[in-house]
Order: sequence, then C-alpha cells, then structure tokens
Amino acid sequence: MLVIALLAGATASLHAQDGFFAKWEARASQTQSNQPSWSVPLVAPYPMLIQVFRADFTRQVTPALTDTWNYGASRGLNLIPGFNSEFDAYYPPYIQHNVKTAKDGFGDVGFLYKYRILSANEKSGNYMLSVQLVSTIPTGSHTNGSTDASVSPTLLGGKGFGRFDVISSVGGTLPTGDTVKLGRSVAWNTTAQYKIGKFVWPELESNATWFYGGKNDGKSQNFLTPGATFSKFKFHPADPHSRAAIATGAGMQIATSKFHTYNHNLVFTARLLF
Repeated sequence: MLVIALLAGATASLHAQDGFFAKWEARASQTQSNQPSWSVPLVAPYPMLIQVFRADFTRQVTPALTDTWNYGASRGLNLIPGFNSEFDAYYPPYIQHNVKTAKDGFGDVGFLYKYRILSANEKSGNYMLSVQLVSTIPTGSHTNGSTDASVSPTLLGGKGFGRFDVISSVGGTLPTGDTVKLGRSVAWNTTAQYKIGKFVWPELESNATWFYGGKNDGKSQNFLTPGATFSKFKFHPADPHSRAAIATGAGMQIATSKFHTYNHNLVFTARLLF
C-alpha cells in the first residue's frame, strides 16, 4: 500500500509539472504571436520578447594588439512570464586576457526586465516598441567587473517591411557609485536585417557610444558590425506546438571612429530556444 501511495504521489506531481510547463509554453507562444518574428541581433539590444538560453563568445583586439576572450558575454536565461514582459538573468562571463599584467576571472552578474508597450505581427503592421531596465551587481573578480552596481534604462523599437526590418535602441548606463571614476555613457544601436529563405538573417549593425565623465570623458566611438544569424531550427518541425529550437550566428565589430576602446571584436552566438 505504501508503494502504491508513493507511485500515486509521484504521478500526480509529474502531471502537475506537465500542466505548469504546458501552460507556461502556451502563454509564451500567445505572447510572441503578437509581435514580429525577427531574429535577435548579434550585439544590439532588441524590442522582442524571447524565451531562450543564450551563450555568446567574443574576441576583442585592442589598439595595442592585445586580445581578450569573453566566454558568456553577459548573456544567459531569458523567460517570458506573461503580462507582455520578459525577465532575464545573466550569469557572470569568464574573461581571459592574453597579457601578463591582467588576471583572468569572472565578470559581473546582471538582470533585465523588459515591457513590450505595443506590437503587431507581420500580418497586422510589423512593428514593436518596448522599454527595459538592466541592472548589474559587482561580483567580478580582480578587475574583470565594475567596482559599483549600475542601471541601464533603454527604449527599443523596430519596423518591418516584408523580409526587411530595422531595429533601434537608445539607452544609458548609470553607475550607482563612484561616477567620477566610472563615468556615464549613452548607447545608440541600429540593426538592419533581411531574411533569406527560411533560416538565414544577414545583418548590419551600428553600435555607437558617447562617454560622459570617467577616463573617456567627452569621447565617442562607433562600430559597424556585419554578420548573420541562422534561426530557428526546430527539434520537432512537424509538431506545430513544439517550441524547442536552436539558433546560431557570427559577426565582426569593426571600429569606424577615431577613438575606440578596441579595434575589432569577433562575435559568436549559440541559442537554445524553448
């Protein structure tokens, strides 16, 4: 009798979990059905609500020709709990330097909340507008993270024209302390994408930053980022309700301004959608 009771309890627990996850997936699918199905850019922020586990890998080359690998690139788990919202948790990236004077180690932890103000899918207008707030916590080892926490409010929007779309965002990074040393910055990113066939999204990004205070006070930098993403390859394409899929992409940030904190940055991305 005890074994039967335990089996019954375990079965009920599994059914409860199946019901919870099934409802979550259905809610996420309904939320995403009301927005364009554009691909997420390689570098720039984006107005879409997505549910994914993402890991990026970058290699920056500085003006002194030293290179730095960033494993993770401050990405992580993105969830759609409903209510036109997205919540992200960013694990600390691991940063590997190739100079003897710098120590390798982990960077800072981050979190994001995004609210989609308005949107319409490709059949109803093909546009989107969102706001988001990113916060970071200074958990980095050695000098691989910031000395203080920060908040970054951003406005994001986009408009599609058939297979072509333009996504843009503007926001600031505001340290919560030691602003004289760290300074503040404003970033403006614009991405142009075109969908080829079913899976290929070539893109060109412009990534601009203006610095106020800190060691780069009064300076600005800009990068052009050509690249492509490949999305999305479903695990079960015959099942219309299945969400599990993978996406990949690669590109290169190339400095186009006289001042730049690095010359170029090779970017790889791997994404598990669910």
